[in-house]
Amino acid sequence: MSQNGQTPIPTAPIAGRSIDPDDFQAVPRPLAAMAKDYPDGWVNHWHRHRRAQLVYASSGVMTIHTPHGIWIVPPDRALWIPAAVDHEIVMTGPVAMRTLYIEPAATSGLPQICAVVAVSGLLRELILRAVEMPMHYDETGADGRVAGLIFDELRTLPALPLHLPSPRDNRLQRLCAAVRAHPADDRTLDAWGRSVGASARTLARLFRDETGLTFGRWRAQARLLAALGRLAAGDKVTTVALDLGYDSPSAFTALFRRHFGVPPSRYFSGRRPGTGAV
Repeated sequence: MSQNGQTPIPTAPIAGRSIDPDDFQAVPRPLAAMAKDYPDGWVNHWHRHRRAQLVYASSGVMTIHTPHGIWIVPPDRALWIPAAVDHEIVMTGPVAMRTLYIEPAATSGLPQICAVVAVSGLLRELILRAVEMPMHYDETGADGRVAGLIFDELRTLPALPLHLPSPRDNRLQRLCAAVRAHPADDRTLDAWGRSVGASARTLARLFRDETGLTFGRWRAQARLLAALGRLAAGDKVTTVALDLGYDSPSAFTALFRRHFGVPPSRYFSGRRPGTGAV
């Protein structure tokens, strides 16, 4: 068990040696970088780190759970996780994870909450360079300048709408878990109320108060994020659209394009320009 009572992260062999994320927590540098590859379906169970971290996958999709919500992180995106935030990571497809661990004292100007951010071409190359640097890199040399550029880039990254907020109320939690498990379920709030033991009016109020979204918008976000995971796994657009409850593949494609800037068939085949919100 880890110090917070959670199962520690399993280690995976990279380049002939075993890497433990705890090795990067005490290194006397403001930034430490780790490269680690995972197979499809791997779960890094609930844990936390003393440092803040930027979790980036150069390939594959990560679904990251925290007590406050769920984030979907496709390639060319990353999740910023502040220090000491409990989280669990589920891999979809083979995932090449590249993580930056940031000393809390060096996080001035960086987000205080979790956020998915776009990874620019420059930041991507800097991350890939950082994982090759020695843990005790020369702060006054070229490696130190790489670390400085990384901090400059991190402070300019826009947050993206790839977040599904989690409610606190146990009735909403049961409802939301059921929707995530079966996104095509189109029951009304009245029907859900009978299932979880609350009126539609109460559920509607709780959704607004605890997630900042209406139930309809929350469910739409859940479906879109589920679609990202399915598309990343190689499912066909038509199959994803029908399985997730859209009226037709064209309706799904139109909604996807409106929110992400490109049709679903192109989302994982090159640079994605869209940042629209649900």
